[in-house]
Order: sequence, then C-alpha cells, then structure tokens
Amino acid sequence: MPSAFHRLTSPHLIRKKPPSAARKKKKKKRTGIPFSKPQPLEHQVAEEEEEGRGKEDVLGFKLKPSASSRLHAIQPLGNLLLLGDGSASVNARDHGLGVLRALPDDLLLDVLALLPARDLAVLSAASHSLYVFATHDTLWRALVLDHFHGNFSFRGSWRSTFLSAVSSHPPPSSSALVIRNFYSDYLFQSWLCANIEMKPEWLEIDNIERRRGISVEEFISRYEEPNKPVLLEGCLDEWPAMKRWSRERLVRVCGGVKFAVGPVEMTLERYFQYADATKEERPLYLFDPMFAEKVSELGSEYEVPNYFREDLFAVLGKERPDYRWIIIGPAGSGSSFHVDPNSTSAWNAVIKGSKKWVMFPPEAVPPGVHPSPDGAEVACPVSIMEWFMNFYAACRKWKKRPVECVCRAGEVVFVPNGWWHLVVNLEDSIAITQNYVSRRNLFNVLDFLGKPNASELVSGTKDRVNLYEKFRSALDASYPGMIDEVTAKAQEKMAQKRKPSFWETVSDAKVGGFKFSF
Repeated sequence: MPSAFHRLTSPHLIRKKPPSAARKKKKKKRTGIPFSKPQPLEHQVAEEEEEGRGKEDVLGFKLKPSASSRLHAIQPLGNLLLLGDGSASVNARDHGLGVLRALPDDLLLDVLALLPARDLAVLSAASHSLYVFATHDTLWRALVLDHFHGNFSFRGSWRSTFLSAVSSHPPPSSSALVIRNFYSDYLFQSWLCANIEMKPEWLEIDNIERRRGISVEEFISRYEEPNKPVLLEGCLDEWPAMKRWSRERLVRVCGGVKFAVGPVEMTLERYFQYADATKEERPLYLFDPMFAEKVSELGSEYEVPNYFREDLFAVLGKERPDYRWIIIGPAGSGSSFHVDPNSTSAWNAVIKGSKKWVMFPPEAVPPGVHPSPDGAEVACPVSIMEWFMNFYAACRKWKKRPVECVCRAGEVVFVPNGWWHLVVNLEDSIAITQNYVSRRNLFNVLDFLGKPNASELVSGTKDRVNLYEKFRSALDASYPGMIDEVTAKAQEKMAQKRKPSFWETVSDAKVGGFKFSF
C-alpha cells in the first residue's frame, strides 16, 4: 500500500467538519440480521475492485451478477457462536482494535468519519481490523462528496474515486490481503444489502387497483375523495418524454447543467457514469426540484395528467414550496418510508424502468419505522433492502395488508396525502413526480401548515414560518369563500364519523345490553 498511503498523507487533505443541518428529518438505524443459522463465509479481499462472483446464494439470498467479492472475510456475528473452543472462536475484530474494541461498529464508523483521508490511511496500515474499518466505503463516500462535491469520476468504489481524484495516476493494484475470523453483523449486513437481489416473494403482491380511461369525476369520487391509492394506465401516451428521454438525448440536451444528487450537484453524464458502476447499499439518487427551470425543454415534454390539474398551491406563484421533481436512479436506489411533505397528495409517473411500491395508510405506521411524537423525525432501517430483509415478512401477518404494486413505464401511481410509502427502482429508471393540493385535501394542508410546530414540519420553502398566512391570503384573493366551504364540509364529515348509529343509541357498549330510560 505504500504509494496509496503516501498520496493520502498530504497535509492539504484534511477533511473539514461539515456544517450541521438546520434540522434532521430522518434518523436511520441498523437492525439485526434475520438469520437463524448463518453459514461461514471466507473471502479474500483486494484493495480495489475484483471480478463479480456470479449469482450464487449467500444465507438464502441471491447475489446480483455484479456483486463484488470484496467482503474482507467478514462473517455474521452469529457464526462465532457456532464455533467451538480454540483460537478460531476469537473475533479478530477485537484483537486488532485495541481499546477501540469497546465501541459498537456503527459508533466506531461515526468516529472515523471525523478523520481526514490521511488519518484513515494511517489507521488502515495499523492492523487488519483497522484496515477493514478505515477502508469502509461509506467513509470515503463522505470524503469524496465533501472534497469534490459533484466534480468527480466514479471509479467503482469511493476509495478508488478519492485516490484517483488526488493523483494524476490511477490507483495501484496491490496483492490480496487475507483476513480471517472477523465477525460483524453491521459490516456484513451493509455488504449483503448492497449485493443481493430482490426476492421473488417481495415482488409478487400486486393488490393496488389499476384503472384505465376513467373520468376525472370517477377518479375524485372513488380515489381522491376517500384518500385511496390507485395506479392509472394510459395517462402518459401523449408525452413526448416517453419517446425522447433516452440517456443519450438527456445528456445532449442538458449538457453541463448540474442536477441535485443527494447533498451535491452533478451533470447527467457524471451521474450516469456513477449509476452504472455503483454497488452501494444506498445509491445516490438524482432528485431535482428545479429541473424544468434549469432545462426548459424538459418541462415542455410532459404535462400534468387531467386528474391532477387542480393545484391550489399555484396561487403562491414563485413562493410555492417545491412541488415537482425529475427522479433518476439505478436499480436499488429509491426512497425509504416517508409521508409526502406539507400533507400534500402526489402522483408519480414512470418514463423509463420500473418501481416497486409499498404503501401504508396514515393510521398504520410501517413496521420498523418510528416517527417522533411531533412528526419532525423518523427513525427507520438504514436502507430499503434492509427493511425488506427484516420487516416485509411481518406485513403478511397483518389483517390489513399494505398496498403494493410494480409501476412500469407509462404508468402513474396516485399517492393520497398522509400515506406512508417506500419506493425502490427495480432497474435503471427515470420518473416525474409532483405534489399538489386540491380542494379534496385542502383542509388537511391548512391544518398541517397551521400547527404550532409548523416551522419544524414544513419543507420545500425558505419561509416556513409564514407559509400558512401567505397561502390563506392568496386563496382568499383567488377563490373567495373556498376555505370556509372546505372547512364546513370537513367538519360535517367528522361529525358524521362521530355520530352514533341507531344500534349504538339503544345498546350499552360496556355491557352489551339495551338502554332503558323512563
């Protein structure tokens, strides 16, 4: 490792501590590995990329054809319990960490994330265990994005990308480093989640209603009014984007324009290069709310389907919160469980590729997801694949199953306000999504924006404090009386839900008998 080490010990490569976010919307946690009988795995590890290992099975999961064999010989911690006495039953992780062995793996990685590249290089040469942790690719991903933002050429791993970026010469290949008897659930599951394919049973359920050619009135009465998801077919047939949005044309039309990709901005050419080569647990996702303003041609090549034309946030003009996004990502990328911002409803149209959807109604929080009491933060598994591994099976035992489907090119999913949803790309995908406010969910939006802690909950706008008053004033000016009308209808519905039935008026709910009055 000498040449790589020296390039990383340059004094100017000191990582600056990133500024803290104004507020955290999500916290993620690693859940346990759901394996009752883990099987031993021994692998050699090279510093850089190795050839894929093929579609073999690992602990009951099928690996992707592109799966890397770079596992550092890491095994699930449960394997240690299966071994007898002797040196083989000692975890090499602890021996090589010294006093750091007391730290949980996730906390140890958090500590190492504070170090610059040169210090990680020094640590990686200290012991086999520190090599495993100091070369963990998530650390180098943060270094690349912090130092180079979106101006990098991805080289198959984030560590290789960093080495290439700081040197005019490609990273040298080194002899394989053999590591044995290293046990870590956290690191093993991170590798496994990045390299397994979706199980067939995770894709077989398709219980969403599918409709084609229905009227706007029927959509409102059967789906929007009762707040019920639906998949709409045939809505995108006339979109120019369906024929024109190939990778090659998008790169040509967008040129050097940079789009929002996670915490950085990248050109499409650089992003596609990354998407083709990445083997991550959580791939970077291109999710840009200003795509139509940046490239007007993109905004002109699609149109809002008739069912979603009423969008009352439009009365705010340029002050409206972010509402439309172009979404591009490789297989495995996507969005973990969340509720759409500002209590809006949404539609998501697939132009290329396909997406797996899992949706839960507002009153049913998905298993493994833990929102804070005020709704400002959500704790959930680290990655989408981890949720499927650990929690999807539990849904099969629920009396009310989640709504699921695979949405393919040319199809649109309607996401009612307040519904929890997870979306994962099953292949390279391009989509358009928009959030909107119609009079059917106006009452919910106003109620959301008017909450005492709205400044912590509202998103997509610089003025979170005054959005409620601005929206009410603009609505009153454009649609006089609408707020009062919508509020009256909402209160009437709530009163009807609370109104007891005839049977409830004549029976005593506590004892099950009749009520008599004289």
